[in-house]
Amino acid sequence: MKKVAILMGSDSDLPVVKKAADTLASFGVPYEMHVYSAHRTPVQARDFSLSARNNGFGVIIAAAGMAAHLAGAIAANTTLPVIGIPMKSSTFTNGIDALMSTVQMPSGIPVATVAVDGAVNAALLAIQILAVQDASLAEKLDAKRAADAKKVLEKDAALQN
Repeated sequence: MKKVAILMGSDSDLPVVKKAADTLASFGVPYEMHVYSAHRTPVQARDFSLSARNNGFGVIIAAAGMAAHLAGAIAANTTLPVIGIPMKSSTFTNGIDALMSTVQMPSGIPVATVAVDGAVNAALLAIQILAVQDASLAEKLDAKRAADAKKVLEKDAALQN
């Protein structure tokens, strides 16, 4: 099975990004986490993305706030799918700046973007991408969707009583 890389621009992103790691782990998907900054460690971020495919990765998740250039910088150096997590910031616009930076990529360098602080959905999207070639992951996703639907229907039934 291919691995998922989880990159974050700062270790302050870890409390949110850990939710992606926990989700991947619950599906049995191997992952690695690294702190790379598009601005402070551009060489290391570039080197990681250039070698990611050869190092066994199938998807890269990149979380960053404020200017949020990490996902785009990574995507510029790989053809692997890159999923951006815009991170909430307490200093400016509560994550809207990061959302706009992550989602507004130039033509030819796509970054799939989830909600601000949307680490769980980033992991689930990564799993869906891997599940295209892995039937056992697809079955696990189907089971999760069925379990989630069951919980909602149980809550609805409780309201009807």
